[in-house]
Amino acid sequence: MNKRLRTGAIATAGVAAVAAAAILLPNANASTDQPAALKTFSAHSATQMATSLKADLEDNGAGWYLDSSKGHLVMNVLSEDDAENVRAKGAVAKVVHNSMTALKSGTRSLRESAAVPGTAWSIDPKTNKIVVTADRTVTGAKMATLTKATDGMGTGMVTVKRSQGEFKRFDGGDAGSAAGGAAGSAAGGAGDAAGGAGDAAGGAGDAAGGAGDAAGGAGDAAGGAGDAAGGAGDGGGGAGDGGQAAGPVGGSAIFGGNARCSLGFNVTVKGAPAFLTAGHCGNDSKTWSADQGGQPIGTVADSQFPKTDFALVSYDDTAAQPQSAVDLGNGSTQEITKAAEAAVGMKVQRSGSTTGLHDGTVTGLDATVNYGNGDIVNGLIQTDVCAEPGDSGGAMFSDDSAVGLTSGGSGDCTAGGETFFQPVTDALKATGAEIGAGGGDNGGGNAAGGSDNAAGGGNGAGNGGAGNAGAGNAGAGNAGAGAGDPGAGAEDPGTGAQDPGAGAEDPGAGAQDPGAAGGDALN
Repeated sequence: MNKRLRTGAIATAGVAAVAAAAILLPNANASTDQPAALKTFSAHSATQMATSLKADLEDNGAGWYLDSSKGHLVMNVLSEDDAENVRAKGAVAKVVHNSMTALKSGTRSLRESAAVPGTAWSIDPKTNKIVVTADRTVTGAKMATLTKATDGMGTGMVTVKRSQGEFKRFDGGDAGSAAGGAAGSAAGGAGDAAGGAGDAAGGAGDAAGGAGDAAGGAGDAAGGAGDAAGGAGDGGGGAGDGGQAAGPVGGSAIFGGNARCSLGFNVTVKGAPAFLTAGHCGNDSKTWSADQGGQPIGTVADSQFPKTDFALVSYDDTAAQPQSAVDLGNGSTQEITKAAEAAVGMKVQRSGSTTGLHDGTVTGLDATVNYGNGDIVNGLIQTDVCAEPGDSGGAMFSDDSAVGLTSGGSGDCTAGGETFFQPVTDALKATGAEIGAGGGDNGGGNAAGGSDNAAGGGNGAGNGGAGNAGAGNAGAGNAGAGAGDPGAGAEDPGTGAQDPGAGAEDPGAGAQDPGAAGGDALN
């Protein structure tokens, strides 16, 4: 009897143990299979993680993008097995059909079969397709050629969209009527200051929208671009007189011959100061100034366009220490400390001399745009940021990272449009340049007495580089007797005019367009 009881007790205990195991094992398996928690990425950290995952995935990766609203990194993969590896790193995995190899092959086919002016295409990882955009000039036979090429690729590979604008480089057109600039007006009978700087007439010239205001012959540029008193002009961007300045910052106007463009980023090449701008701007002129008709501040060292679109301009003053920053248009600047690769979904800002500061999102990578006349550029960044003629070469950035140089696009900053940018990282690699220009504090030189003296005895004492990128009040000259005489006390537009684009004012917010007041046809 006791033996049977013991046997029954053992059997009962065994059943209980099995039941307990049945409860515990599924839970143990569930914890093992639990996916890693989704991580939140900045644009920089997303790029680092995506680069690592791309190396692991090899040919099984199909691009990636940043879900900026949630901060999630989304990786396109070709199988569920690859998806598990992505999820284990805290990223979102999306199983897609088209590999990156196939998508890149498709873009090469388009270059061969659809070289139609007014078209552009880029790889969109969000849709896992090539997105082709045709501007308003693509009609008739041109549209038939494009349609034949895209139909042959299949709807699963390509999407065709229309743009209401016309693709063009953003250094062209009549800059005298560029949007965002204000036409110069002369209060009390105005004279015209070159490049749209302030006008001195009857002792007071007023440029609409808070541009140059010349009172008693003293021109005061909004945002502290420069104060010209009794003919005392300040070289642009906080510069000292006579081109001895630190130089302008990203987004500032630069002038070469009849062309007007925008500076991208200040850099150094083997320790020497230089700046990046668009290659089609570099092709327009060999020398560049911070004001129209002013003293050249730099000479083109390398210019690449078409195929790519960047130029390197070396500062003529090898001791210059221009600030590594971008003009924000409100009297302040954004420091730029590094360069970054673009990512679809990345939030970016663009600064240019025509329209000032605008923001938007990266929408495509490895873009090709056909501007016509054989000007086809590859490897660009596509965005929904607006831009206009004169903004070419200007800075596209994300926080303190340099991302792109303005190339061209369609539309404007009234109706909107799309803009393409040359990747900064490619330009740096090709030129051997580095972001930054010596860590200078934007000029500390004082150009006392170096400015033009008015016939009435006005003595100019321009303070070169006070403040940030010309954001301070530069050139507090003292207008002497006779400064109110437009002929004698007026500033000299050629040598004393302040730089309309080199200060910190926002051209889009009402500061004058460098070409708007003068009515000059600037590119």
